[in-house]
Amino acid sequence: MQTQTETHWLARLDEEARALVAAVDAQPDGRRLLDGTLDAEGYIHYLVQTYHYARWSTPILAEGGYRLRRLGRHPELAELLVQKGEEEKGHDRWLLSDLKNLGVPEEQVEAAERSPAVDAYTGWNFFTSLAGVPTAVLGTAYALEYLSQTRAGVWAERLKAVAAIPNIHKSVTFLRSHGALDGDHVAEMQRILAPLTDPEDQEAILFSARVARSVYPRIFREGGATRR
Repeated sequence: MQTQTETHWLARLDEEARALVAAVDAQPDGRRLLDGTLDAEGYIHYLVQTYHYARWSTPILAEGGYRLRRLGRHPELAELLVQKGEEEKGHDRWLLSDLKNLGVPEEQVEAAERSPAVDAYTGWNFFTSLAGVPTAVLGTAYALEYLSQTRAGVWAERLKAVAAIPNIHKSVTFLRSHGALDGDHVAEMQRILAPLTDPEDQEAILFSARVARSVYPRIFREGGATRR
């Protein structure tokens, strides 16, 4: 049975995740994703920027788990992080496949400029895994999995239904797969995080969720148009 304190901090984590969804929905391209009317340029921008952070998900998550093991702390959370790192393997290939079907070769994706939001996202999460509080990356993971659970599958279906982008039905593998895969992950993380009582770990997880909520929505085009 959860105590009032456990329930309180998990409720705050849930609030951060819901705030991330709201912030993404408020972005012009986020709104267009939700109603299926995003243009090819905006969708390609989103997928390219997503590739440039998703490619690092496995080492970020795994290193956080390995550090917890070395520190002899929270063995269940250490295993969760390592497991999540394994689950993220190959997701960057889904993005490359979707982009190839949109006419964007891998070389162009690799050479594309990363947005400041992507650099901030990867920089912060590498810091927490390698040198900060290693449990913190779970805040990022929770917020993004909540977003995937509530939006990724919906985005894929609406993009296909409107079909404003040529070949879109072959270009939503990443979204469709994340919408399906992350369905039970939020509940699993809530179960594992519930017994966590260390205030430093709780605050680190909450802070990383806030960072994700602040930074992630900025991977979309600024103002819904490509920067010139």
